[in-house]
Amino acid sequence: MTRHFLNLDRFDEITLRHMLKRGLDFKGKRAADPQPLRGRILAMIFEKPSTRTRVSFEAGMKQLGGDVVVLGQHDTQLGRGETVADTARVLSRYVDAIMIRTNDPAKLDELAAYASVPVINGLTDTTHPCQIMADIMTVEEHRGPIGGKVVAWSGDGNNVANTWIQAAALFGFEMRLACPANLPPDADIMAWARAKGAKIVLTEDPAAAVKGADAVITDAWVSMGFESENRQQFLEPYAVTESLMAHAKPDALFLHCLPAHRGEEVTDGVIDGPWSVVWDEAENRLHAQKGILMWCLEGA
Repeated sequence: MTRHFLNLDRFDEITLRHMLKRGLDFKGKRAADPQPLRGRILAMIFEKPSTRTRVSFEAGMKQLGGDVVVLGQHDTQLGRGETVADTARVLSRYVDAIMIRTNDPAKLDELAAYASVPVINGLTDTTHPCQIMADIMTVEEHRGPIGGKVVAWSGDGNNVANTWIQAAALFGFEMRLACPANLPPDADIMAWARAKGAKIVLTEDPAAAVKGADAVITDAWVSMGFESENRQQFLEPYAVTESLMAHAKPDALFLHCLPAHRGEEVTDGVIDGPWSVVWDEAENRLHAQKGILMWCLEGA
């Protein structure tokens, strides 16, 4: 059976922890074979630009002994009318796995439906599972098991927030989200998580969300593809400042998937301050994705 990595809600905690352990083994140089993917090729489709996703996947694949083919917006025939299904069938004859970064979740699902090799979700407008795997790894490296902890989100209820909600249902932590009323997280994802028993709190009050939290997270106010929307006026009260962090636990962590717009969603004093683990978080994209690549390709 082809092992796709599409969204966290397709997995159980045991499987996700297996991927995280594999990634940590490579990070700690404990892996028996440091280059187990020799001769394997990953195709990376970018319908949205990327720094961290591209470099971490490319570096990770090459460090594992494999190689990559990068396909930008003008490098495939998708924009000229070739169907996603046909692209999936053709790429499956050439490469061992496909990573796609796209705005459209349906395109990800169609690619996986027709590909005979593993497909990895490098980001959609709805979810960003590779990022949250790196985030879980980072929190646990600094503070131990995330189960039972309180994680607070302040800002737009975007794809990163949606995936944190999915993670709360799987890893057993409380997720509090402070979002403007007009920019909430995905209602279906919240309903799924609550049905799984997750404690999900949604409020418009960032101080209430952050109170006593073990980790505080935010993201850019304007994600790629939403530049035409005037969101700043709604999101200014949700900026993570030193005064907002004062409501969290004294040893709370601050995370941001980057790029950060300093002076908008986060102040210099927070992202450069004692709470911040954003550079470890960025590094862990490399290690978490090695674990994901190994899980996908071990079954191939």
